[in-house]
Amino acid sequence: MDHTPTALFDSYELDFRHVIDGIREKLEATGRGEQRKAVLRKVEIELDEADDIVSALEVEIQVIPQSIKSQYLPRLKQAKADLTRYKKLAKDVHAQQSRAELLFRSGTGAGTSDDPYGEQSDRTRLLAGTQTLEDGSRRLRDTHRIALETEDQGADILRTLRGQRETIENARDTLHAADSNIDRASGTIKRMIRQ
Repeated sequence: MDHTPTALFDSYELDFRHVIDGIREKLEATGRGEQRKAVLRKVEIELDEADDIVSALEVEIQVIPQSIKSQYLPRLKQAKADLTRYKKLAKDVHAQQSRAELLFRSGTGAGTSDDPYGEQSDRTRLLAGTQTLEDGSRRLRDTHRIALETEDQGADILRTLRGQRETIENARDTLHAADSNIDRASGTIKRMIRQ
């Protein structure tokens, strides 16, 4: 195993190049629909991995001796530039995919039907969305009600605790007074015994 100060940097850089090559191949590949979506999800995962590798390269560049660091800085800069370029490319491909899907859906959804909601599936989706929204609103109202009830219970608990604190403080004052009275009585008894 190579133990030179640049061995880890070289290893990480090799890993980075391998990941970037995989990303490039996936982005250049043709595909449609779900298959393309799956590829784009893999690209996102690999971009995260490449990002982690660049972070590791940044750490490793710090331990490279100054005498040879200047040879490695451009390589780190190139890795960062490649990562930025492929992130942008992936974002552009994702946007194109979304646009194509939207155009495909609106192209197939445009019919000559007299149905004001378009296709039945669109109307069903709209009704399902409305139902989901109503369910969410109901849950939000329930959560708000529970929060108010909890707040009231918390206020009651605080009032009870305040009352208990006052009771404890009064009991403590009474104990101090009793203790003081016992001390005085004890002193009086001792004086009486001496006489």
